[in-house]
Amino acid sequence: MRLARSRRTLARLAGLVFALVSLGPAQDWPQFRGNPQLTGVTAAALPASLKLLWTYEAGQAIESSAAIAGGAVYVGCFSGELISLDLATGKLRWKYKTEGEGEIGESSPAVSGEMVYVGDLSGWLHAVGVQDGKRRWSYKARGEIKASPVISGGKVLVGSYDGSLHAVDALTGRRAWSYETEGPVHATAGIAGGLAFISGCDGNLRAIRIADGKQEYAVETGSYTGASPALAGDVAYFGTFDNQVLAIDLRRKSAIWQYENPRRKFPFYSSAALAGGKVVLGGRDSLVHALDAKTGKALWTFTARARVDSSPAVSGGRVFFGAHNGRLTALDLQSGKQLWQFEAGAALTASPAIAAGRLVISSLDGVVYCFGQ
Repeated sequence: MRLARSRRTLARLAGLVFALVSLGPAQDWPQFRGNPQLTGVTAAALPASLKLLWTYEAGQAIESSAAIAGGAVYVGCFSGELISLDLATGKLRWKYKTEGEGEIGESSPAVSGEMVYVGDLSGWLHAVGVQDGKRRWSYKARGEIKASPVISGGKVLVGSYDGSLHAVDALTGRRAWSYETEGPVHATAGIAGGLAFISGCDGNLRAIRIADGKQEYAVETGSYTGASPALAGDVAYFGTFDNQVLAIDLRRKSAIWQYENPRRKFPFYSSAALAGGKVVLGGRDSLVHALDAKTGKALWTFTARARVDSSPAVSGGRVFFGAHNGRLTALDLQSGKQLWQFEAGAALTASPAIAAGRLVISSLDGVVYCFGQ
């Protein structure tokens, strides 16, 4: 009996750790997936009923997911512009233009202090003042940047298609170090315990020390991976192009479980959200999957009727995601039942950002949408 009670207590504590790590700050969504652990979850409450509050037409396609900080929205555009909008009204605060052919693709802005950082497809990492939209510095990688920057230990960390994870001084733009992998670094780095975790295109989950850029360890997955790792406790969760979702024990450096849909064999490009003991992510099988975080057992699926590359965001027991058919959908986290839907009219590959009672998402026809009450 005593052993059974101890196990139950440990299970409850593990669940509490999962919940606490998964939650992001309530008033800001300052980076891709909302927090350095990339959990896609926020404590910010959204109204029970959402309505469209404003739109902004950027003019060209948007794959970049928004960041929200200090009452402002930041998003990158294929036009090569990083734009800042007022969260309350949608009015343009400023535009920052990259040089040359520096379109901004999937790289999503990250806000820290008085600066916002974003990468472009020419391989430049930009640091821009949040108040005036003026360049503070720029740093050149040797390949395009599709990963989103993250800030930790006074450094900006970003992956590049030059095969490296770069660490740059956040104030000066000087390179601190770069770590070379065996393939493009597409995924955004998840941060925990002084380590940057990258689920690489070279079939490895690597743990890189933020202090000096040395590899602490690597776990071979054998799978090409575009999704970013979501971290909770000592476990990393991510999907692969081999049609699987993996849970990697970071202490034992091995897989706890792997999930594969028994009928539909399609890659996972969407990054996972971690909430309520569940791993929730979209698939190119046109489904949203909810898996048990401990066992990998499928709990529910939702048919989106189009592929889901958008990474889900979770707030108040609801899962929000976009799809290639232009539908922004809200599901009940527990059951997977559809609660709400909005037709954007163009593909939504960017991921939702949630802060201060607002949800922001952008579309491939260049429209930024803001919902609230």
